[in-house]
Amino acid sequence: GEVRGCGGGGGRRAARRAPQRGADLESEITIDFLDAVGGITTSVSFTAEAQCSECHGSGARPGTSPQVCTECGGSGEIAMNQGFFSTAQVCPVCHGRGTVIPDPCPRCHGGGTEVRRRDVKVKLPVGVKDGQRIKVAKRGAAGRNGGPPGDLYVVVKVRPHPVFGRRGARDLT
Repeated sequence: GEVRGCGGGGGRRAARRAPQRGADLESEITIDFLDAVGGITTSVSFTAEAQCSECHGSGARPGTSPQVCTECGGSGEIAMNQGFFSTAQVCPVCHGRGTVIPDPCPRCHGGGTEVRRRDVKVKLPVGVKDGQRIKVAKRGAAGRNGGPPGDLYVVVKVRPHPVFGRRGARDLT
């Protein structure tokens, strides 16, 4: 199905290397009227960013690990002296992460995430209505720098019944 991002994260320079929660995603599922009345457990298929299956999110080739950046000493920032003032700027070597990856993962090229097809089980409650959003916790996009994943919101579309129709679904629930 089509997946849309619902939220993201921006922030200050210092927050770049901090763990960031993954984006919330939204997907759509269409079910039969009788399944809506009785409730159903089904699965939603979509393509989205997920933790890299080879390096498990570290960005480093399996068997190796990221190293502390020697330019900034792991802080992610370097001080720039400008006369009487000293300002911090994002480290140009590690780009604010505080670590560098000497031997990147061949699958994700050091990013720690990959876009792949995912199947997520969703339990739809009894009497789910057409257009209702169901939250599936921690099944959204992968987090960055060790952050938790976002949530997945599934929008339910109910096929009309030849006898009851959509109005019947609302009357029964």
